[in-house]
Amino acid sequence: MPNNQTNHQERKAFKEYFDAAAARAMAAQIKAVMPEFRSRAFVRMCSDGLDELEFAARVQRFSDALFNYLPGHIPDALETLTRSLPPPLPDCEAVTDGWLQWPIGQFIADHGLPHFEESIQAMEALTTRFSSEFAIRPFVERRPTETFERLLELTSSANPHVRRWCSEGCRPRLPWGKKLHALVADPSPIWPILEALKNDPERYVQKSVANNLNDIAKDHPADVIAKCRSWSKGATEQRQWIIGRALRTLVKNGNGDALAVLGYPPPNNIRAKLKLSARSVKIGDRLEIGLDLTSVSPTDQKLMVDYAVHYVRKTGELSKKVFKWQQTTLAANSRLTLKKHHAMRPTTTRVLYPGRHLLEVQINGESMAQVEFTLDG
Repeated sequence: MPNNQTNHQERKAFKEYFDAAAARAMAAQIKAVMPEFRSRAFVRMCSDGLDELEFAARVQRFSDALFNYLPGHIPDALETLTRSLPPPLPDCEAVTDGWLQWPIGQFIADHGLPHFEESIQAMEALTTRFSSEFAIRPFVERRPTETFERLLELTSSANPHVRRWCSEGCRPRLPWGKKLHALVADPSPIWPILEALKNDPERYVQKSVANNLNDIAKDHPADVIAKCRSWSKGATEQRQWIIGRALRTLVKNGNGDALAVLGYPPPNNIRAKLKLSARSVKIGDRLEIGLDLTSVSPTDQKLMVDYAVHYVRKTGELSKKVFKWQQTTLAANSRLTLKKHHAMRPTTTRVLYPGRHLLEVQINGESMAQVEFTLDG
C-alpha cells in the first residue's frame, strides 16, 4: 500500500480497513481539491458506530457520508472525486494499493446510474487507481446496451487496468460482487468483450478473461468449450494460457470435451492399478498412494492424472473432492509408476469423520481405478 495513502492500515485486520484513520485520509484527499469540504463532519459520520459494522457496511457508510458532504449535483460530485484521485497505479502488480478508493466506486454504484457519461468517465479514471469492477455492475444490470457498447470500445484502451475492467466488471459470478442473473442465464453480451481481449499481451488482463470464461462455464459448459476449441486454432502461448485457465473447473470435474481441447483425449488401451500402503489410516496421518500404469497402445499418450477422495460426511454419505496429481506422457507399450501422499487432516473447510472412504484415480477425465480405505478417529 502506498505510504501517502494507506500506511496507517498495513497491520489492520481486513474488516477494520475502513476506520477513522481511513476516513481522515479520504477527507484530506477530497479537501485538497475542494477546500470547503467539511472534513470533520465527514469523519464523524464515517466513524459513528463503526465497530459494529462489517466490511461491506463500512464501505457503504463511507459512500453515504460522501453523498452527505459532496456537492448535491451528482455530476459535480463525480468530477470532484475524480480530481481527488491519487496518481494511476504504475503497473499491474500493486493492484490493492488503492483500496482507500473503494467507497468512491460504491458512491458511483449508488448514485451514478442517471448520469451515464459522467459515471463511465469517473469509473474509467478510478479503475486505474483501484478497480471499478463492483461499481459498474448496476450499470451492466440496468443499462446493459449502452454499458456493453462502451466497454467494447474501451477494450482497445492503452491502459491494462481499463482493459481488465471491461472483462472483470461483467463477470457473471464475480467474487464479492452481486451475481448478474441476466448474464448467468444468457452470457451472449459478454462474448464480444472476451473476443476483443483474447490476444491481450498483459497477464493481468488474460487472467480476467479466463476467469470470466470459467464463470460462464459453470452454467454453459458447452458454449465455453466450443469457444475455447475455436480459440485454440493457431493460438499464441498467451491465448493457450487463457484457455487452460478458463477450462480449469471443467477439467477438475473430469469433463472429457474440455480435456480434449487441451490435448488430453480419452485414454486408449491403458491399464491402471491403484495401491495404498495401508487400508486403514488415522485422522492426521498421510495416505500413501501408488499408481501403476501400463500401456498397450502403439502411440504415446498425454495424460492428466487426478485423484479424488470420496470423504464420509456426517450423514454417512460420500462427498467427492478432486485433487491434481500429475501431467505426464506415457510412451507407447510402456509402464509408468506414480507415487503420491495425501494428508488426512481436517481443514477450515472440511471436517473429517471416521468410516469407509473411497480413493479414485481419473485419467483425462475418465475414472480408471478405485480402492476403499478406512479412516479411524
